[in-house]
Amino acid sequence: QEHLVESGGGSVQPGGSLRLSCATSAYTICIGWFRQTPGKEPEGVAGIYTATGYTHYADSVKGRFTIDRDFAKNTMYLQMNSLKPEDTATYYCAARDSGGSCFTPFLPVKFTRWGQGTQVTVSS
Repeated sequence: QEHLVESGGGSVQPGGSLRLSCATSAYTICIGWFRQTPGKEPEGVAGIYTATGYTHYADSVKGRFTIDRDFAKNTMYLQMNSLKPEDTATYYCAARDSGGSCFTPFLPVKFTRWGQGTQVTVSS
């Protein structure tokens, strides 16, 4: 099963920005970005339908995070601006390859292929 390859992440101060990337060589219906902190379930934060470009954002990141895509590179990006300490987590991208709604509800069980995860730390 083809996996996703993530890059980006790191440590920034509050108010800073980071850009995550997620590359896949296989066609997928949608890509979702999840984040997870120790002891908690993954939280869906943003997603995109790859064919239409329709995007979905959790209320907690709306207006601060943006997804965009590069078709030539088969890569999706998560631009994270105005970062807050509560954004600190391990971020994963995941792909859903079957039909049906990707983001209603936005649950990790609906996504079958996952990236390796990348740490984002927001701290002063």
